[in-house]
Amino acid sequence: MFPWHKIDTVLLDMDGTLLDLHFDNHFWLQLVPQQLSQQRQISLDAAKQIVETAYHKVVGTLDWYCIDYWQQELDLDILTLHYSMVERIQMRQDSMPFLLALGQQNKRRILFTNAHPKSLALKLEHTELARGLDDMLSSHQTGYPKEHPLFWQIAIEKFNLDPARCLFIDDSEPILEASRKAGIGYQLGINNPDSQKNHNVFNDFPAIDDYHHLFDELIR
Repeated sequence: MFPWHKIDTVLLDMDGTLLDLHFDNHFWLQLVPQQLSQQRQISLDAAKQIVETAYHKVVGTLDWYCIDYWQQELDLDILTLHYSMVERIQMRQDSMPFLLALGQQNKRRILFTNAHPKSLALKLEHTELARGLDDMLSSHQTGYPKEHPLFWQIAIEKFNLDPARCLFIDDSEPILEASRKAGIGYQLGINNPDSQKNHNVFNDFPAIDDYHHLFDELIR
């Protein structure tokens, strides 16, 4: 699938790519509306409508991924709610074997995530993810989400990357496209980000449902 001898660095998304997206989907689509319904004493359907409207207003922006923004916008203790369901934070079963194989092949492994630093810290605390990474960057440290070209400009400079020799893996096709426009040489989609949902379809990029598909060519 990829000419690994031409790839020095693998850039990896976190939620849905290395971690099971089920945690985030359950949190934002079910737990948050439930809490809002209880707090405001409104129906669950009304709470879901409020939440969905608020989400659509900032989708694709840094606020969409910002815990502090949602605490203020919804008047809910989002961080405490995160801690209330940490048992749902799970790595994909194929993630760590893949990360370790990359390390054994001397590929640099850098996490590029839109997750807020508080969310990132929580997930690092409750998984072994950090053990498989060489560096990490939250888009909040750059001031731009991964959808924005300036994120890529800042990230490439920060880590002194040769973009043509990088592979970027993400479960979002628009973000893969942003990386391609920024000059990143290779892209790969993850079409089963949530273990409890059906596979997604990628139109413009190769996509897999298990990192083990890459092992044979990686360790040749």
